[in-house]
Amino acid sequence: MSLTTLLRAFHLVVEAQSFSAAARASGVGQPTLSAQVKALEATYGVALFDRGGRRVSATPLGQELHAVTARLFAAEAEARALLAGAATLLGGHLRIAADSAAHVMPILAVLKARHAGITFSLAIGNSSEVVDRLVDHHADVAVTARRVSDPRLHSRLLRHDRLVLFVRAGHALAGAGAGAGKVSIRVLADNDLVLRERGSITREVFEARLHEAAVRPRTLLEVQTREAVREAVLAGFGVGVGFEAELDEHPQLVRLEVTDAQLAVAEYVVCLEEKRRLALVRAFLAAGAAGAPVAAQD
Repeated sequence: MSLTTLLRAFHLVVEAQSFSAAARASGVGQPTLSAQVKALEATYGVALFDRGGRRVSATPLGQELHAVTARLFAAEAEARALLAGAATLLGGHLRIAADSAAHVMPILAVLKARHAGITFSLAIGNSSEVVDRLVDHHADVAVTARRVSDPRLHSRLLRHDRLVLFVRAGHALAGAGAGAGKVSIRVLADNDLVLRERGSITREVFEARLHEAAVRPRTLLEVQTREAVREAVLAGFGVGVGFEAELDEHPQLVRLEVTDAQLAVAEYVVCLEEKRRLALVRAFLAAGAAGAPVAAQD
């Protein structure tokens, strides 16, 4: 039995966290999968799983091996798609990671209109998580505000956006600037601030501007998602920070433009350099260029 066969059995079980679930998903009998995993462990005298109950978990060595098999079988899938003539784009599945649904949806709309047979899955996380998904081969393409310098990654400018403040109606700042909605960053010294978690570009950029202005908010509430920032602001926890493109009109929220801080942020379409040649990835990059308000740059 080939090493690839044994590794595939191992990989299937790790992904499913269960021998029975892996058997159902792959169409391979559970006794066969179990025998293949045991053969792999016996051949090298190692333990790859901690077995107990219905679910199994990989040992530390198993976790390291899974990182390798993820790359191995991702490359195999890419080779198969390439050789099968995926350039027709009549089908295929694209895994997308993004730090903002607002920035990626216009691309997906263009992609769907051009290639109705393509399916996709979308994972939303902060900018650091999005880049990690690419590097770990858990995503094929990504949209992120984080400018990457990793030589393994290819990046194209998608669009420009900016960070703005927002408060709930009735807040002391809601009538700032006689209705103009313009404030100084220094007003935050007398206010509570609601920000995304560390790893978010929103957090990194805004904290840098606060530092430059020597402004320290009265208190800072950290939350994990954009939706949570909005809900915290609506609940009266303070002043929120977000991308302008993400802030839809809301009867209880008032948007404020900061006039004395540089809050422009760029969004990028990113993929692994090795995946640029794949037809699905090329289609996504082309859709990004078509759907963005700025021309994409190599």
